Amino acid sequence: MAPLLSRLRGDGLVARVMRSSAFTALGYGASQAMRLASNLILTRLLFPEAFGMMALVSVFIVGLTMFSDVGVGPSILQHRRGDDRDFLNTAWTVQVIRGGILWIMTMALALPVAHFYDQPQLALLLPVAGISLLIHGFEPTRIETAARHLQLGRVTALDLVAQAIGIVAMVIMAWLLQSVWALVVGWIISAIARLVLMSRYLPGEGNRLRWEPEAARDLIHFGVWLFLSTACGFLVAQGDKAILGKYLTLEHLGLYNIGFFLASFPLLLGQTVTGRILIPLYRERPPGASAENFRAIRRMRFGMTACIMALVAVMAFLGEGIVALMYDDRYAAAGAILVLIAVIQIPQVIGMTYDQSALAAGDSRNYFYFTLARATFLTLGMILGAESMGLVGALVGQGLAAIASYPVLIWLARRHGAWDGLHDVFFAVVGVGLAVLALAVDQTALRALIALFGVGP
Repeated sequence: MAPLLSRLRGDGLVARVMRSSAFTALGYGASQAMRLASNLILTRLLFPEAFGMMALVSVFIVGLTMFSDVGVGPSILQHRRGDDRDFLNTAWTVQVIRGGILWIMTMALALPVAHFYDQPQLALLLPVAGISLLIHGFEPTRIETAARHLQLGRVTALDLVAQAIGIVAMVIMAWLLQSVWALVVGWIISAIARLVLMSRYLPGEGNRLRWEPEAARDLIHFGVWLFLSTACGFLVAQGDKAILGKYLTLEHLGLYNIGFFLASFPLLLGQTVTGRILIPLYRERPPGASAENFRAIRRMRFGMTACIMALVAVMAFLGEGIVALMYDDRYAAAGAILVLIAVIQIPQVIGMTYDQSALAAGDSRNYFYFTLARATFLTLGMILGAESMGLVGALVGQGLAAIASYPVLIWLARRHGAWDGLHDVFFAVVGVGLAVLALAVDQTALRALIALFGVGP
């Protein structure tokens, strides 16, 4: 333990990377544990239809967020003026304006969305949930500054406190209202708590409205490609629910959402850590600059992928038991969904440490090309799969899409000296073995899944 603790101390790059990775991983684990605990309570207070309705609401809230992302956070992380007050205040002004526009857009979309899904309640749920977007627009840039310098301990702690406040409010409202409105109210309260806590307890100067032309030009130049990337990223992150919402009932969509929540824990954990750590790391230690930098990042990459792959194995082999232990019989099908999703996410786990190298170098254009390819393959795979084999086909389509987009990821990583063929070959062999064994062990669950959802749309 002594060598490990010594590496965690100090202000050197390695110490900051290790501390920030540990804080981010522990924070994400604690966050998901709280979400899981709240789900266990909420599934006994609400019905699956409420979770299906909230899944549709979240698709459009997250979708609007991603379709309008102008890259304020990544700009602060990688820009040479990322600590300059005028640059930060200009970035915050852009963020505030964006939050207001997003809220207006939720009101404009509410009626068409309610009509498309034939769910009148969405006409009110969507604009109220959109208030959270307005609130997020006022969050201080001190959050990104902490990430830029790999000092994420306090940010992580405040995030958890804000989430806990929202969960408590959500459970209380579910007990009182017995409706999906409890989930929406808890969401808004969590956003308010996060804004207050980050503004009050993060060190540094507060933000004010400011528009510096040079800073605005840099933000727009970098952000225009990232805007297009996150628009495509919506299809990657939320396209499954948007597409399946048209093929499944609200009850079945709720079961899928619960299975996805559990199965995606390993991958989302990895993406959370890499999203916060790798841009500063690649900025300070470009892997293409020296063999020493490449070896250091290789060690980090092998360790991170091994940890995430181990968590995927847990979900793949114990998924049914986890769902059976935590939920009642109404949610049993979520266990089979969990197993299949865990397996199809293996290709994404292998490639999760590459794309941030482009953003660290300011190469948002080629990052967009990769995201566009990934979104295109995913959308086509899910639609064609859902049309031919229903939910099972859509899930298989997700896995094939990840494999199809891998060559584009290699192209992007090679441009910035980040691709590691040894890493990918090693974990591809491990991943194939894991997938084959997990599917062989869980044949009963897969047959039950096909029987429940059929072999057609």
